[in-house]
Amino acid sequence: MTKILVVEDEDIIRTALKRLLERNDFQVSEAASVDEALESFRLNEFELIISDLRLPKTPGTDLIELAKGIPVLIMTSYASLRSAVDSMKMGAVDYIAKPFDHGEMLEAVNRILSQRGKKAGTPDDEPSDLATKEEASEPGNMGMIGNCPSMQAVYHRIRKVAPTDATVLVQGESGTGKELVAKAIHNQSSRKNAPLISVNCAAIPETLIESELFGYEKGAFTGANTNRSGLVEAADGGTLFLDEIGELPLEAQARLLRVLQEGEIRRIGSVQSKKVNVRLVAATHRNLKKLSSEGEFRLDLYYRLNVMEIALPALKERGDDILEIAEFLLGKACTRMEKGNLRLSRHACDAISKYNWPGNVRELENAIERGVILAEGNLIHLDDLGIEPPERQPPVSIQSAPGAQSALPSIGGPQRSIPRNDGTKAPDDLSLEDYFQHFVLEHQDQMSETELAQKLGISRKCLWERRQRLGIPRRKSGQKKRG
Repeated sequence: MTKILVVEDEDIIRTALKRLLERNDFQVSEAASVDEALESFRLNEFELIISDLRLPKTPGTDLIELAKGIPVLIMTSYASLRSAVDSMKMGAVDYIAKPFDHGEMLEAVNRILSQRGKKAGTPDDEPSDLATKEEASEPGNMGMIGNCPSMQAVYHRIRKVAPTDATVLVQGESGTGKELVAKAIHNQSSRKNAPLISVNCAAIPETLIESELFGYEKGAFTGANTNRSGLVEAADGGTLFLDEIGELPLEAQARLLRVLQEGEIRRIGSVQSKKVNVRLVAATHRNLKKLSSEGEFRLDLYYRLNVMEIALPALKERGDDILEIAEFLLGKACTRMEKGNLRLSRHACDAISKYNWPGNVRELENAIERGVILAEGNLIHLDDLGIEPPERQPPVSIQSAPGAQSALPSIGGPQRSIPRNDGTKAPDDLSLEDYFQHFVLEHQDQMSETELAQKLGISRKCLWERRQRLGIPRRKSGQKKRG
């Protein structure tokens, strides 16, 4: 039985992790600190050590040196990407952010132990180089599921481009799994033992994106009390994944272009440049060439990004893959929520296969999770999923042009009214999505994205995602509402 040591000072987390691993047939020992681990155990007895980053007196990263070759998985609850990257540079096999779900932890543990087992194999047991490459090319080893023709084309592109340092542009609708492609490219490249830094450009306010990506010098602006490296520097030697790069402001685009052309960055407020060795994978659901013609994206950057393009199909275009993905997500959700072995009913399977899935895999995952929560007995029925069967799906037509308040769906029954900015009235018994669309269209020319998100009580990333789902474009910079 595989022996794992858990080093965590919080009793609740340590106990929960121990139970999770023991339920999955691992033999688990535990300690509340590095000192306790050294006093109570011989570290070379274990095949894996899972340790919190922040521990009393001695940080968990000290175990990397002390364990002498035993893989150490670092946990961190400080949401500090830089600390996690630093841990990997010190020799940690991987890191995982708290709070983590059970499926995520088990996936990480099994992956690490599998890799360790392959390294420990005898020469007679080792596959040939060709076999190893073929195995790495299997969809499951790429972290993706499905074998439809369009996904086979995706796998082929990944196999071709991964061993190179070429920049890759991943195109696909929101929720199709663009980050999985980036991970597959990184894991099959020569940089796989270096950091993969993932950044959603739509999730960071425009005023902070440059400092987050490129860092800054002390005194560069109000509040810059110390020198700080950026995420591009954190990815040095590894891969930088920029999701939704179409949302990157023009000023940041110019800095990124210099990284690609010259292989160097300059922190905000600095006069010195620094060389970096970063492989870039970018992703977007938008037409960057069209944005370039409209002045919203640099054409020279677009050509630098589009060395190799990988197009991800929408979920509705993937045929039998849809049910295969649903079954995988169901197993993952059941494990995470300790629900046993639930199954999808025949009607649920039929609806899943025929549903349009505008939110793609992300929407499917949410529907499956909802079904696991609501299921009575061993079957998940159609009603549990919260999706409409094909025959009951109404046609959807959302006008997305700025100022399209008239596109708001009419609401039956008596309507009260709420004041609008122009003094007219608008119905206030709207659905949440109708209200969101109404509010954004009414206020986006007076408010920044950050202000809109604050008024709606959501994050900037959530605001962006709802814009995409409802087809509401951001007003172009400098565009004023016409009266």
